[in-house]
Formats: sequence, C-alpha cells, structure tokens
Amino acid sequence: MRTFVCLFLLLANSLSAAETVDAPSWDLALLSKTPVTFDATNRSAVPGVRSLFYEGSRFNGKPTRVFAWYGAPTNTTKKVPAMVLVHGGGGTAFDAWVKLWVSRGYAAIAMDLCGSVPVGTYGKWQRHEHGGPPGWGGFDQIDQPQTDQWTSQAIADIVLAHSLIRSFPEVDATRIGVTGISWGGYLTCIVSAVDTRFRFAAPVYGCGFLGENSTWLGTFEKMGAEKSAKWLGWWDPSHYLKRTAMPVLWVNGSNDFAYPMDSWQKSYRATQGADTLCLRVRMPHAHGGAGENPAEIYVFAESLFNGGAPLAKVTKQGRDGKTAWVAFESKSPIAKAELNFTRDSGKWQQRKWETASATLDAKTGRASVMLPEGATVYYLNLFDERGLAVSAEHEELPAQKPSR
Repeated sequence: MRTFVCLFLLLANSLSAAETVDAPSWDLALLSKTPVTFDATNRSAVPGVRSLFYEGSRFNGKPTRVFAWYGAPTNTTKKVPAMVLVHGGGGTAFDAWVKLWVSRGYAAIAMDLCGSVPVGTYGKWQRHEHGGPPGWGGFDQIDQPQTDQWTSQAIADIVLAHSLIRSFPEVDATRIGVTGISWGGYLTCIVSAVDTRFRFAAPVYGCGFLGENSTWLGTFEKMGAEKSAKWLGWWDPSHYLKRTAMPVLWVNGSNDFAYPMDSWQKSYRATQGADTLCLRVRMPHAHGGAGENPAEIYVFAESLFNGGAPLAKVTKQGRDGKTAWVAFESKSPIAKAELNFTRDSGKWQQRKWETASATLDAKTGRASVMLPEGATVYYLNLFDERGLAVSAEHEELPAQKPSR
C-alpha cells in the first residue's frame, strides 16, 4: 500500500506541475449570469421555503436542471445577507437547513448536486430526468471529459446558485457566504478559489490533500496509480486553496473519519487569506445539528455582514520547552482555555484525546499550559463567554527519548 501511495503521489505531483496545460477551468463569465429558473412541484413542510429548478451546466452535451430550496426573511424591508448551502455525501437539498438561516435573518439556497430531488431516503434520493452526473467524488468518471465529471459539474452548479441568489431583489449581493458539509466542505474549498464573489467560506470537515491520508486511499488503490494521480491532479482541493484569498472558517473534529487533522492543517495553511480554526474534540460527522448548526459559522458571518462581535483571534502561538502558549485578541471576553492532547500515534481517527484546563490571563491576552508527559500532539482551544470555540494550530511533538 505504501509503495502504491508513493507512486501515485509522484504522478500527481507531475500532473500538478502541468496544471497550466491540463487544469480544470470554469467559464465564470457564463456562470456569473443569472440562470433561468423553472417551477418545481415539491412542497416544503417549512413555512416560507419554496422549491425551484434552475438551469445547470451542460452534461453530455445536454442542458441540465438543478433542484433547490430557497427562503428569505419576510419581516424586513431591508436587503438581507445570504448563504449558499452545499450538502454532503448521501445528502440532497435540505429545506430545514434553509429554515435555520432564514430564522437568523438570512436568505439561503440549498441545492442538490447529484441530479436528484429530495424524495426518498438518505443516500437514495430520486433522480430526475434533467439531472447531471451522480455523486460522490466522481472517481468512476475520471475517463470522461473534465466538464462532464461530478466535481466540475458540482462547482459550476454552486456558482450558478450563487448567481441566482444574488439576483433576488431582497438579497444584498455584497454579503453572501458559502458553507458546505463533508463532500460539501470539499467543494467549498474549491469554490472559495473559483468564485471570488463570495465574502467568506466555511468548510465543515472537508479539506484537501486526499491522496496523502484520507478515507479514500483504498478507492485510489483500486483505481490504479495513473487514474488516481489524474483525479488528484484535477480534483484535489490542494491545487485550488493556494488561490483562496477570502476569509475562511475551518470547522472539524479531532477524530474525523474522512478528513484527518494532518491533511486539514496542510489545507488551511495553503490559503492566502485569513483563516480561523474551530477544532472540537470528537465532533460528530453528520448533517443536521452536527454539521449545520455550529454557532461559530453564524457568528463568523455576522461579524463580516452585520458588525457583530467576531470570534477570538489567535495572534501568535508557541512552545517554551514543555510549556505551550497562545496569544489572542477578542472583543468578547474569553471565559476559559483548554489543552487538548493525545498520547497516541498512528491513525488520527483512532487516537484518544484528553482535555485539561489551561491557565488564562485575560489581561495580557495569553493562555498557557504545561504539556503532560507522553503527549504526541496537542492544541489549545479558547472559549469566549458565548461558548464559541477558536483553536490554535496543532503541533506534533518530537518523539521523546526513554529516560535511563
């Protein structure tokens, strides 16, 4: 397995070097135009949320339609900010997710990116006659034309959803963000570089560097080195994140099964813009409350769109011997600081994490803690008085020599 992975990584690197020749691209002049919409018969149980189809990108030379739910506040005469909501693997357009943002005073659009409508059960949604390629990842589509592959189609349809929502008269086109969950987080990473009209991006779980350490290594092995390298050279977010300049809020869990902490760290370090981290210990991986509801995403949006108090900012971090520390700034008082650490090595998903209190000096804007014996990885979390978490970067510690 190790030999195989190293081989297709070498091939992926060679493909990356030729990106200017073979890299996927999107016609942003075309995608920035407001797409044509069509009636949809689906009815939401959520008051104020309506269904529609909009014209998607062409697939196999034929026009497509994308199903979406849309909602906006009705109790205001002012233009409102908006969110584009990108669902994860096995998901579809979720009207409850739209309702959540409408309840916060935002317009929101959630679209299906696999050619389906929200009829059926999770992972088994009903396809419609005008749908694009099915998801997820498009690993089995790698020999198809680039523009017919799932990632290309999904990104185009996200950009079109953005073009649509910003055309509505109740929406302030200068205040629109994008957030996505799991595969939706993966897509959010790419679209943050492709569609610079967004004001911010908030990928939940998703990241890049999937060929190095991810749940899909077995899939890449089955594809073979050449096809795997081709997929990674075209569709891994690492190639796009280096062009991301907008603010990004990264939300993840310490033991995420799909997007491990080392790949996640490489991803946020790759961007050009300001990055804020929220890494909770053993955060569940799911739609609904886990991936849709983190209050940090809403507060991040409010700070950019409505002058709300921002999340805390880690200004510096370091380690003096066995004492780890972070310096921070925060308009909302920091209530506590914690150390999260593991003594394990090996697969990130299987490591046991422990939490200990850190010493907080609110006057100097600094938190510090003595690292426990045997710690292999650690990071610090800051919690403001609203209960919102901001994380420092994790550090992998050098192996400790046994005492004589």
